[in-house]
Amino acid sequence: MATERILFTEEMRRDYTILVPNMLPMHFKMMISLFRSYGYRAELLQTDGADVIECGLKYTHNDTCYPALLVIGQFINALQSGRYDVNKTAVLMTQTGGGCRASNYIALIRKALQKAGFPQVPVISLNVAGLEKNPGFKLTLGFGKRILYACYYGDLLMNLYNQCRPYECVPGSTQQLADKWVDRLILQLGRGKAHKYADVRRNYAEILQDFEHNLPRTAEKKVKVGIVGEIYVKFSPLGNNHLEDFLVSEGAESVMAGLLDFIMYTVNTSVTDTRLYGMKKLKGRVMKAAYDYLHKKQLDFISLYREHSHFTPPTDFEKTRAAIEGYISEGVQMGEGWLLTAEMLELIESGVRNVVCTQPFGCLPNHIVGKGMMKVLREHHPGVNLVAIDYDPGASRINQENRLKLMLANANRQLAEETKKEAPAPEQEPIYS
Repeated sequence: MATERILFTEEMRRDYTILVPNMLPMHFKMMISLFRSYGYRAELLQTDGADVIECGLKYTHNDTCYPALLVIGQFINALQSGRYDVNKTAVLMTQTGGGCRASNYIALIRKALQKAGFPQVPVISLNVAGLEKNPGFKLTLGFGKRILYACYYGDLLMNLYNQCRPYECVPGSTQQLADKWVDRLILQLGRGKAHKYADVRRNYAEILQDFEHNLPRTAEKKVKVGIVGEIYVKFSPLGNNHLEDFLVSEGAESVMAGLLDFIMYTVNTSVTDTRLYGMKKLKGRVMKAAYDYLHKKQLDFISLYREHSHFTPPTDFEKTRAAIEGYISEGVQMGEGWLLTAEMLELIESGVRNVVCTQPFGCLPNHIVGKGMMKVLREHHPGVNLVAIDYDPGASRINQENRLKLMLANANRQLAEETKKEAPAPEQEPIYS
């Protein structure tokens, strides 16, 4: 029997708490602040651990993809905690409308909530495809633009955080600087103050200069490890067992593309459908304009990196797209599709020879375009260190970390051999590189 849909009404907007699952901590903190400035009582769920997984296992089918299980587990764990009035609480989930099972999360969440005894809790779909609408939740143009700005800022801070944290002279100083900027940007993005793209550019420059000049770092060389995979498990500390923290603790630097790349990939799918299959020509033209807008902004951000710092900027998305030529078609669009293969290739070609592919249980597209492409990538790029790590309810964290340690041991040997070939450099004082 179909689960009844409960609409989120205008009346609910005034006094309902909206629970939002976490994926990208810095991005989502800014986005949640925007929800509040637009009159929504939103709260970001940051629960972690076995209780969340157990809730997900209890109220979902045993072949549900791991990200869905974790999101549902977070929701039900929160509702069962007693911290919320379950008769005045709603949950929110993004919905892309693509072929990935993520487009069906909304139905899965409703079914799980009913099974757990919370059928009265509305499930809000955050989407731009017109899949579901709720009278009490509207994504206006101004609201959407500010969410996009939060994405820009989040990508910048995540990138700088990853490039600085392994080399910080004072433990915790990178996190402290990032938190300072998150708090400052939350205030600026609020509805009470107009926020334009000129403000974004100015903040970009100030953030780059702040990290460049005010964060003492060592000049030592460390192994760089690229992270790719299904979007939730790639980014979410809950989904990947705090993968980035582990890599830093083992003396490595994490490298990964930001959320903007996935947004551009998603927008580009309609352009590709029109080009390859002649489908939805009007939508294709609209999405082409949107893609060109996003790409122009990305190129602008890359130029700001080069003008105001020595940090490595994100890769031009057109270069990422071009990397797949001869490997996989842009028509492969299920889940992360060709983008996952492209990210591995882009990392390899940029000199990051060690790549972890995060593989969630139940994500068949991810296994095809991730693990399934590794053999041909190794054939064309001898010496690359590609490791697929499975993340699922029954996966042992110790086994995951042992596989990562083996990869890092090999990578450190390669780094040591390369260092021997270089002329010895004198011992250096901490720098502000």
